[in-house]
Amino acid sequence: QVQLVESGGGLVQAGGSLRLSCEASGSIFSINDMGWYRQAPGEQRELVASITSGGSTNYADSVKGRFTISRDNAKNTVTLQMNSLKPEDTAVYYCNAQVMVMFTGRKNYWGQGTQVTVSS
Repeated sequence: QVQLVESGGGLVQAGGSLRLSCEASGSIFSINDMGWYRQAPGEQRELVASITSGGSTNYADSVKGRFTISRDNAKNTVTLQMNSLKPEDTAVYYCNAQVMVMFTGRKNYWGQGTQVTVSS
C-alpha cells in the first residue's frame, strides 16, 4: 500500500557530511510525523530526529546541532542532513512515517534501511 524508499547512505570520514533522503509513495491520504531512526550492531533502534506535518522538529541529544531534518509535504519526502559526523554515528538509518492510508486508516511504515559508516 505504501512504500518508503531511502537513499544517500555511504562511507565518510569523521567530520564529513552525508544527506539521507526518503520518499513515501502509494495510497497516501496524508502523512503525520516522519522521522529517522538508527540501529547500530548490538544496539536497539533509536530515534535520531522527527518532524511533524507542521514542521516541528525533535532531535536526539547526541545529534543536536549537527543534524537537520526537513520535509516536503507536497512530495512526501523527508531529508536528514548530517554534518560533523562522528564514528559513533555509524549505524543503519531507517526512515519512518505515520501515514493515513486511503480507505484504511493510520499505519506506521519503515524504509528498508541505509548504511552510514563514519571512519575515524
